[in-house]
Amino acid sequence: MPFIHAGGLTVHVDVSGPHDAPPIVFANSLGTNLHIWDAQAAALADRYRIVRYDMRGHGMTSFAPPGEDYAIAQLADDLAALLDALSIERASVVGLSIGGMVAQRFAAAYPQRVDALVLCATGNRIGTPDVWNARIKAITTRGMSAIVEGVLDRWFTPGTHADRPDLVRGFSMMLKRTPVAGYAGCCLGIRDADLRADDARITARTLVISGAADVVTPPSAGAEIRDAIPGARFEVIDDAAHMLCAERPEALDRLLGGFIGATTSAGSTR
Repeated sequence: MPFIHAGGLTVHVDVSGPHDAPPIVFANSLGTNLHIWDAQAAALADRYRIVRYDMRGHGMTSFAPPGEDYAIAQLADDLAALLDALSIERASVVGLSIGGMVAQRFAAAYPQRVDALVLCATGNRIGTPDVWNARIKAITTRGMSAIVEGVLDRWFTPGTHADRPDLVRGFSMMLKRTPVAGYAGCCLGIRDADLRADDARITARTLVISGAADVVTPPSAGAEIRDAIPGARFEVIDDAAHMLCAERPEALDRLLGGFIGATTSAGSTR
């Protein structure tokens, strides 16, 4: 099922694992696609139904229809429409960066649909309007290549750049191939997002995970989410920057398996 029609979009989606297993849906970050979660899918698909998708304007998913935008609330509604199309009533939701912002909004707007919430390398506000406006101007005038070097420096630690150049090159190609319109639209969504009020409404069991070396959404941003969501738990992964799902997959997989496993075994109670 590589493509599905949901919420007015043609969504690129990958579903793996047993059909009757507890579902986990993974939301990708800005400038990437569902393949950032390859390691997690491989580690967890033996006991969970794994749903990975490209958000609107990214990967092979279509762009915003006329009259719609890339606001975080809209992206959360996209996720609800995708789950409807897949006949999934409830799922654990994992998101990274803008995917984590989408997950926060989804959990606040659709509390009955979330078993467990895992927010990776994200914030309830990210960056400043000036940062996002400059990013949009750079890519719309000079293309995606204008930002690649700077973004990769923030995504991975110097150690990963030195020791795993193939990984970094792969993510470079992923970023370069992201459609400018989709990337710019999501930049606007992040620029205008303030999810603090949404966080206060979240009732799902929540785990917040930050990379110790992340300069985009540092551990202080993760701690702010923890303090905003009632009862949230907070973990920091050492030797990881922003793209912690690829940089430290084993550490993330252990945290995901333990946290989501505890939720499903407890019957989805907080």
